[in-house]
Amino acid sequence: MADVIDRLLANNAAFTARHGQRHLDVRPSAHLAIVACMDSRLDIFAALGLKEGEAHILRNAGGIITDDVIRSLAVSQRRLETRDIMLIHHTDCGMQKVTDDGFRRELQETTGTAPSFAIESFTDLDANVRQSIVRVRRSLFLLHREHVRGFVYDSDTGHLREITA
Repeated sequence: MADVIDRLLANNAAFTARHGQRHLDVRPSAHLAIVACMDSRLDIFAALGLKEGEAHILRNAGGIITDDVIRSLAVSQRRLETRDIMLIHHTDCGMQKVTDDGFRRELQETTGTAPSFAIESFTDLDANVRQSIVRVRRSLFLLHREHVRGFVYDSDTGHLREITA
């Protein structure tokens, strides 16, 4: 029985057969970077009508602005000419279903080691989007800090609602 990765490799073979060879510029044509949650229900390209090569898509649990996201955004802006940053959080997020202390304790109990990273769970979705906007705007590593907008994606309808900071 083929596992999921074997199925995906077969999908890739079919994709490359119909896709053909072409070269897209490494710089996103829309000069846009998007930070979103890793949730599998969010099809960023379909929801926004994006095409390949138009935007950098950075994803993690909760769409949180971490040091690593800032690192990627700095490369995106300083070397690959993006200017605008779009933050997309969403309803029914898994990060709203855990607590920092509880998840940290679970990791430490099952591994014997406390994680070195922040968990960054949250309960107030809008406040978390506002916090993310502020983190981007305060980062000295980013060139275009004023070009950031935050949104909440409704996981049931696909509608985006803008949050201002």
